[in-house]
Amino acid sequence: MQRDQSAIQLPGVPLALGSAVLFGAAAPLSKLLLASVDPQMLAGLLYVGAGLGLAVVHTARATLGLAAPEAPLRRHDLPWLVIIVLFGGILGPVLLMLGLGRTAASSGSLLLNLESLATMGIAWLVFRENVDRRLLLGAFAIVLGAIVLSWEGKRFSFDVGAALIAGACMCWGIDNNLTRKLSSADPVTIAMIKGLIAGAVNMASGFWLGDAVPPAAIATLAALLGFFVIGVSLVLFVLALRHLGTARTGAYFSLAPFIGALIALSLGEPLTAKLVVAALLMGLGLWLHLTERHEHEHSHEALSHEHRHVHDEHHQHRHDGLVTEPHSHWHEHEPMRHKHPHYPDLHHRHGH
Repeated sequence: MQRDQSAIQLPGVPLALGSAVLFGAAAPLSKLLLASVDPQMLAGLLYVGAGLGLAVVHTARATLGLAAPEAPLRRHDLPWLVIIVLFGGILGPVLLMLGLGRTAASSGSLLLNLESLATMGIAWLVFRENVDRRLLLGAFAIVLGAIVLSWEGKRFSFDVGAALIAGACMCWGIDNNLTRKLSSADPVTIAMIKGLIAGAVNMASGFWLGDAVPPAAIATLAALLGFFVIGVSLVLFVLALRHLGTARTGAYFSLAPFIGALIALSLGEPLTAKLVVAALLMGLGLWLHLTERHEHEHSHEALSHEHRHVHDEHHQHRHDGLVTEPHSHWHEHEPMRHKHPHYPDLHHRHGH
């Protein structure tokens, strides 16, 4: 069965955009809480809220018999999970906090856009993920829009603080690429573990720095916010990785600064010329990505793995007895060769 271009965009593109929308809301909404919570403590509360909220979801699924048909994390996934938590949940936030204390806010905002470039660069150069000219142009337009959005017209200098923020972006680029290796597993479990560990480390850092414990009402609001803008956003990001690959998911995710600016605008901030210019650039980048068409004859080697799936053109294996779809189990793919539009998803990680 052949799939057209619009069909392969579902559900990956909406998942990536949904992740960007939620994460984009993190900055303007967190800013409202910074009047009552110290930055490091707020970071901890956001991550803990994400982890605890997803733990409730995970427990409720199992208790009510509503467990999603997702592949579990296996023992061989543990090293990747440790590295992901280390780089994305601990080193990245710590380097960011250290860097923000040593550089201007304008420089920091500009440098944070390096995350999407690091994500795409690592996916392209290290993991050999297909990145064509149209994707590069689209990503360049989106990142340029983010730079316009964050530029304050001040002189930019690369100091120690800037180096630390660039290091944080590199950590998150590594995190995003390695998370792809776990994207076939249950995203709720992955995000829950990452949130709980990262939250505990950030809160411990806050206590060590002398941050005050906020009132219970403020802490609860921060935790609820973290559940959505970090926890749910990360779940959607992992699912998007499954369908789009790292470079394309990272490119869509780089729309988050613009989403944050729109939310800030709705909260009373003025409409500026740079917001209009950024909107045009990011709109161009989004159009280039949505109209990308990648189709060629390609071969699938024999493959055995476990993930959530339905019986489509890539899943023609047999079952003993009746099954419901979607479902998850260990299954084998026979070698095959065909042609259809595709992204570098779980089944299309071939060379070009």
